[in-house]
Amino acid sequence: MESLNKTIQKMMQGRNVAANMDQVMKQVYQDPEVQAFLNQHQAQLNKESIRRGRSKLYEFFHEKQLIKAGKATVAPGYSPQLQLVAGQIDVTYVPTQQLIERRHQEHLRQLVSSINMPKFIRRATLDGYYLDDQNGTEGRVMAYNAVNDFIDNYQPDHFRPGLYLTGSFGVGKTYLLAATANELAKHDVATTMVHFPSFAVEMKNSIRTNEAGSKIDAVKKAPVLMLDDIGADAMSTWVRDDVLGVILEYRMQEELPTFFSSNFSMDQLEKQHLAINNQGVVEPVKAARIMERIKFLSREITMNGENLRKKG
Repeated sequence: MESLNKTIQKMMQGRNVAANMDQVMKQVYQDPEVQAFLNQHQAQLNKESIRRGRSKLYEFFHEKQLIKAGKATVAPGYSPQLQLVAGQIDVTYVPTQQLIERRHQEHLRQLVSSINMPKFIRRATLDGYYLDDQNGTEGRVMAYNAVNDFIDNYQPDHFRPGLYLTGSFGVGKTYLLAATANELAKHDVATTMVHFPSFAVEMKNSIRTNEAGSKIDAVKKAPVLMLDDIGADAMSTWVRDDVLGVILEYRMQEELPTFFSSNFSMDQLEKQHLAINNQGVVEPVKAARIMERIKFLSREITMNGENLRKKG
């Protein structure tokens, strides 16, 4: 700002441009906002203080003209405002409504972190969740109502279980989780969404770089966690017990709400997926232990309906 002010002062002091600047200053003084400012502070301003403040008045007027013309300004995203400081005219810059909204949207995006999730989760909204006559099935309506109930009653210091959304491909399980996360962000609640099969692969690869522990910590401590597509791929004993089990144990002990989506019901997940590892070994006790934590952290809802992916 100082360099701009000095440049303006030099321009106004130059002999060759003095006459032109007088014409410009006539425009400046005729500006409604400049007039309103001078009228508001006429008791504190005299001719000399106004003369000394000409460069600031010009700066204010000039920046407004640039903004109006859509040209580059000294402070992009900010609008100038006149103020009186210790009896001297000055210009301050405040964020525009567009900048405030852009920052707000960026803040919301930062509250929803995702790991290996599709791009559409950023655009998912509860308003975009199909509930028309054709798609408003009992299960979809029940899930929608349960999500809204969770959002309305969520308190960081009071445990509320999340949801375990089960159903066939394309009924909107992942979309509803994403819409829930985006809605929670509007209430300043941070959510982490994880595509669990992809995360499991990532965890295996991170063993070589000694990053497994930090990755698990980042997920398990999320204020609200959403594990998408549980049961989509065969799970090794290590992933089941030392990754998923560790995450769920921590969240159960800390009473942190957790959401799940799966093509398996809870019963199917336990008996057909968690109990049989990728080597074909059957371990029902360990599966039951994992399932106990899932049931503590969430409530099961079956979403029925046609495959919405066919809608494009």
